[in-house]
Amino acid sequence: MNCIHCQGQMEHSNAPFHIDRKGYHLVFDTVPAWVCEQCGEAYFEEREVNAIQAAIQGLDQQARQLSAGLESA
Repeated sequence: MNCIHCQGQMEHSNAPFHIDRKGYHLVFDTVPAWVCEQCGEAYFEEREVNAIQAAIQGLDQQARQLSAGLESA
């Protein structure tokens, strides 16, 4: 598989994932991914994307609950 950015060779490895969202910062230090040997671009497979999305959805729900608790206090 080749990188869509630089056409470098992809290797199965790990990559970090981070996102700033709705008042919180989520960081995973090592997520299985295809990583370009040349430019370092990472591509996550469906299983990892689904797990990341589930974590974000859970955190969104917790953030809403925390915000609602602060508003009622």
